[in-house]
Amino acid sequence: MTFYAIPDRAMVDRWKSETPPGFKFCPKLPKTLTHSGRLAASISGALQFLELMQGLDDRLGVLFAQLPPSYSPANFKDLEAFLRGWKGANLALEVRHAQWFQEPYRTRLNELLQELQIGRVLLDTRPIYECEDDPQLASERKKPRVPLQPDVTASFSLIRYISHPTLNQQSLDEWAKIVDRWLQQGTEIYFFVHCPVEEYSPQNARQFQRLLEQEAVKVPPLPWNLIEQSPSQMSLF
Repeated sequence: MTFYAIPDRAMVDRWKSETPPGFKFCPKLPKTLTHSGRLAASISGALQFLELMQGLDDRLGVLFAQLPPSYSPANFKDLEAFLRGWKGANLALEVRHAQWFQEPYRTRLNELLQELQIGRVLLDTRPIYECEDDPQLASERKKPRVPLQPDVTASFSLIRYISHPTLNQQSLDEWAKIVDRWLQQGTEIYFFVHCPVEEYSPQNARQFQRLLEQEAVKVPPLPWNLIEQSPSQMSLF
């Protein structure tokens, strides 16, 4: 939501007060900063946004910057200037131009991110492209069809898994093994489950949680697993 509009401080304070301990927000840098030309010119605004988000205190997780598909390795110097100017909190970067996934640009970017301890957002859009005749997924195919390269460049990793409404078993099995390995190596994982048909997002997230638990991966329980009795509709009378 912060991608489209910057909240005021009162709203940030409310986010903090209305969430339980252990809850983490991962704010996305506003579109006005990342999609308006050269990044280096936006560093001041990015740091102001960071200062606002630091009002979340212990609820602040990783911030992330998503670059537009038009932002190619030809802008590497501009990107480097922006990333070197970032200070004060964990940041992850999502690139979408196809050349970032090709050599020598993939290695060059990863080396810069490793030096600065900036994470690389891993966008997995395979589920929505492997069923190309499914009309439910047409709107989500605006997301780029980029290769999945599980590169870890910092002490944390942020994964954005774009799920199919129902066909996710194979992909989630793969992710369960990857996440298990990374957690054992000490990497902090932020795993987001999206779905074009939004009503399926919670159950797909729960499916992944079950897979992790079946594999004895050391993850905390989801909040709804701690509810002793299923919620029921209250009566007005």
